Amino acid sequence: MSDDWQSFVDEQLVGTGQVRQAAIIGLDGLTRAQSPGWQLRAGEGANIVALFNRPDQVSDMGIVVNGVRYKGTKGDDHSIHGTKGTTGVALVKTKQHIVIGYHEHQSPDLAANVVEKFADYLVENGY
Repeated sequence: MSDDWQSFVDEQLVGTGQVRQAAIIGLDGLTRAQSPGWQLRAGEGANIVALFNRPDQVSDMGIVVNGVRYKGTKGDDHSIHGTKGTTGVALVKTKQHIVIGYHEHQSPDLAANVVEKFADYLVENGY
């Protein structure tokens, strides 16, 4: 398996048509790859990592990605989901990374499924 994180974002996430934008961050909060024109703001990566340490608070705290606050709809130590109008995010934690998928006018369930399956692939390959 290659460590070409950008191709994973472009092909395995956005390339499915179910995820409009995506990012992969390390558990250090630093961005490994992201969709062009879509980026985590300063401190967001670290806040996302910290949120996985207290996922039971996601409904109270919400999720901030790319400067947008989403209402937390699901939170556990493996995945966190949030929505805002017809948009939303699905975040899934692996051994070394957090995969983030953003959907807009796409099915939240299908988008989350794409992010979950890609995260499973990373785990199966030691990431």
